[in-house]
Amino acid sequence: MNNIDQRLLNDYQRGFPLSAAPYADIAHELGITEDEVIARLQALKASGAISRVGAVVRPNTIGVSTLAAIEAPAEELERIAAIVSAFPEVNHNYEREHAINLWFVITARNALHRAQVLADIAAQTGYAVHSFPLERDFHIDLGFELKWT
Repeated sequence: MNNIDQRLLNDYQRGFPLSAAPYADIAHELGITEDEVIARLQALKASGAISRVGAVVRPNTIGVSTLAAIEAPAEELERIAAIVSAFPEVNHNYEREHAINLWFVITARNALHRAQVLADIAAQTGYAVHSFPLERDFHIDLGFELKWT
C-alpha cells in the first residue's frame, strides 16, 4: 500500500467532498487523475481493505434500518456470515461473544423491504433472524486514524 492509498483510506473518512464531482476534487487534492482515484478505491474494495464508499446518515432518515442478529453455531458462523454479507442491504456484520453471536445492520428503502430482507436472510441461512429496532440513537464517530509503519 502506498502513500496515495493510505491518504484515500485515512483522509476522506470525514470531509468527503460534497460536490458534483467528488472524485475529481479528491484527485486534485492528491495530484492524480479522477480515474486513478476511482481505480484505487475499486482495488482497495477488491482487496478487502474497504467494504464501501458512501455517506453515513442518521438512522431512519433515508429509508429504514435495524440491528439484527442470528444465533449461529460456531461451525457454521463463516458460512452464515458470508450469506448475510452478500445482501446489499447489509453494510457490515460481526461476531459477538454471546449465544446470539452474529450481528449486522440492515438498511432498506422502507419497512416492507426490510421485513423481506430479514425473511430472505432467515430462509437462506436456515436460522431465525432477530431484529432490534432503534429506540434511541447515539452519534459514534466511525472514522479511525490509520497509521502505517
